Amino acid sequence: MKLTLSSIALLLVPLAAHSADFIIVAKDVAPAPIIVDAGAPPRTHDAAVTLADYVEKISGQRPEVMKGAPQAMPEHAIWVSVSPTVKTLFPKADLDFQHPEETLILANENHLVIAGRDRWDPDHMEAKGRLAMKTDMQQEYGTANAVYSFIQDQLGVRWLWPAEEDLVQRDRIAVAPCEIRYHPSIRARSGLLQKLSLGDNKEGVDELWARFQRVQLDSMEIDGGHGFGDWWEKYGKSHPEYFAAAPDGSRPSLAPNAGNTKLCASNPAVWKQWLANVEEELAADPTKNIFNVSPNDGYTSGHCTCANCLAWDHPDGEKMTWSFPGGMKFEGVSQSDRDVRFANTLGRLLKEKFPNRELFVMLNAYGFARNPPIGIVPDDNVIISSVANFSMRSPEHRKLPMEQHAGWAKKAAHLIWRPNLGSQAGLSWGMPDVAMTQAGEDFRFAAQYHCIGLYFDLFWFHWATQGPHYYALAHLAWNPQTDVEALMDDYYQRGFGLAASDVKAYWKLLEQTRMEFVAEEPSRQRAYDLPKKYTPELFAKAQSHLDAAATKIAGADEKYRRRLHFIQCGLDYSKLVVDTRAWMQKLEASKGKDAEAKARVMANWDRVEEMKKTFPEFSINWSAIFRAPEPGKDSKRVMGLHPDAPLSGRVLKELREAGLE
Repeated sequence: MKLTLSSIALLLVPLAAHSADFIIVAKDVAPAPIIVDAGAPPRTHDAAVTLADYVEKISGQRPEVMKGAPQAMPEHAIWVSVSPTVKTLFPKADLDFQHPEETLILANENHLVIAGRDRWDPDHMEAKGRLAMKTDMQQEYGTANAVYSFIQDQLGVRWLWPAEEDLVQRDRIAVAPCEIRYHPSIRARSGLLQKLSLGDNKEGVDELWARFQRVQLDSMEIDGGHGFGDWWEKYGKSHPEYFAAAPDGSRPSLAPNAGNTKLCASNPAVWKQWLANVEEELAADPTKNIFNVSPNDGYTSGHCTCANCLAWDHPDGEKMTWSFPGGMKFEGVSQSDRDVRFANTLGRLLKEKFPNRELFVMLNAYGFARNPPIGIVPDDNVIISSVANFSMRSPEHRKLPMEQHAGWAKKAAHLIWRPNLGSQAGLSWGMPDVAMTQAGEDFRFAAQYHCIGLYFDLFWFHWATQGPHYYALAHLAWNPQTDVEALMDDYYQRGFGLAASDVKAYWKLLEQTRMEFVAEEPSRQRAYDLPKKYTPELFAKAQSHLDAAATKIAGADEKYRRRLHFIQCGLDYSKLVVDTRAWMQKLEASKGKDAEAKARVMANWDRVEEMKKTFPEFSINWSAIFRAPEPGKDSKRVMGLHPDAPLSGRVLKELREAGLE
């Protein structure tokens, strides 16, 4: 029986009732060797070594990892990747892989194949990443992801959070004869947890977590930012005509944020310069195939008002007001039609210049362009990146962005989902801002509208307070049809054993509280009023669940107590954040004069220093969010939590408008 799967349950289906299992390892039986094709790329070989590691962890016996088929054919073997020998052993199997990133697990009683569609350029396997070099690059990593799926689904390993895995030791590991195929519909996944993507940092155990969850090694590399941030610096003096015209005819920089200066989209000289830049990029990295042509940030300011650009706007577009330096204003309309025409123009130039290559341009549907266009549709080589902020929002604030997202999906052949997350319930501060159930709903919605990529701005990796949410998201990125309730039940059971029901109750309470909080507080700055919902009574109830869990596992395996301590640290930290914010509210109300409030806040910062020393690794990402502000350094993420980081004028204005000040 052949099985093509679209659900999370990658079940082994017997090919015949009388067939014998393939034995990977058994008591008094040497483990089957793992054979990797000699020409396979490095990431495939790494995955094969990881497979051997886990077979050894589970059974105590380590399979030999061989590069290239041995001269004498083994009677039993695990074949990682497709080689000429595999085609001989399975002559009737389709080993050509018709779908991007397709994976295959194929077994009879003598041999097991773990393989997938791999694409790579041996001459271009390294590139500069954001913070580190990207090495051993491929355009598709089907085999590696097939191995990680096998380790999870057939060996039963769970990667709960970085450096915390769960496995069940046993003497015998066997696989029933089967043929299992899968290919992910979401091909750009690493942007979901972008700080764990290749090249964003040096590879560590947290990046391994993302790799094993099949998030890191994807087949589309997208940029979630804007397309022309360096143009003013490069061309502002030499080619001012490249840039947007203000109502008075000038072409000003949007200083001090010069990188936000917009282009004159209708100017053919801009198109010519862009194409020349693309040629240089492709010469440096021939594997690149997506080019960001999104207007620069600051969507309320500086869009071009020249006659040609205005002619690209649809007169029935949503009315908008744009601002310019010197207090100038312009009453315009939504930029959707203009932006799509610009993207189509550049996309057609790509096709003309490189007719034999599959190249794309990517456009953010953002700001004044969140509504879909009226009089134009994106070409087939234009990818729309929908900045639709329905993720982690309240029902009231989800309706419009979901409608906008669906509207774009009906017009565009390719759609990426790129929400700006913000800090709805203290996400950036490390609060338990979790929404696993809603995430399941969101991913099914995104998949319904042919989502091929993800870029979330931004998770900060506070595993003790947000870990279950990351876990659910990673599985949903690989398979949007994942049953989140079943997934999380398995997570709690494998992670906490006899205490599973209490830990589940703990996270359900925090998830429900979070959803109520964002529904009750209308402002996007609602996190500054956390004490209103996160009360001592709420924390006492949460603590009671963890206390009950501790009682049940008092005599159990040490791993369960270690994991529960990890969660307890998250709760202790959350209490501290809310207490700090409560005292900061008093300090703000006194305009900085309440000496007791200031003292209590600073005492909490002393406690933070102790937590940094004693909390487990990865529990809270201290360097990202809870650092003392320093002169000349950005302290935005601790704004409202330290006397030296007062609320900004923008925040105060929004709080006043929402009645939260």
